Amino acid sequence: MANGFEEAGRVEPVRIKGTDGTHVGGNFYEQIGGSATFEKLANKFYEGIAGDEVLRPMYPDGDLAPAARRMQLFLEQYWGGPTTYQEERGHPRLRMRHNPYKINPDARDRWLNHMRVAVASLSLPQLQEAELWGYLERAATSMLNTYED
Repeated sequence: MANGFEEAGRVEPVRIKGTDGTHVGGNFYEQIGGSATFEKLANKFYEGIAGDEVLRPMYPDGDLAPAARRMQLFLEQYWGGPTTYQEERGHPRLRMRHNPYKINPDARDRWLNHMRVAVASLSLPQLQEAELWGYLERAATSMLNTYED
């Protein structure tokens, strides 16, 4: 299993049931505010990308809105929200989709810097922010495909 997905399909989040059999606490997607939170995260992130001289060229389209939507949908699905990403684009295959781009430590660090600003803009509780940030750091590092400048 990689990035919350198995070869055969989507892995469902663990849901805790109360003594009456109903789900309690929600999943991470629900806990942090659902679609609106992930939309805010993606939009804030791409505001930073728009002015980044290293990362912006990786998005040849003039409009970053489609990239922001893809990120939003991917993160929503990963964290237990709707499966729209997979329905529209299939399995995420993140490394394959990013392989055409030179992702070195500088690109990763820039990506993380923009993402840090975006995550901070959400004002999440500390535990939830740490869980989200931990995943994003691991995901960014897993995209490295070169150590050349």
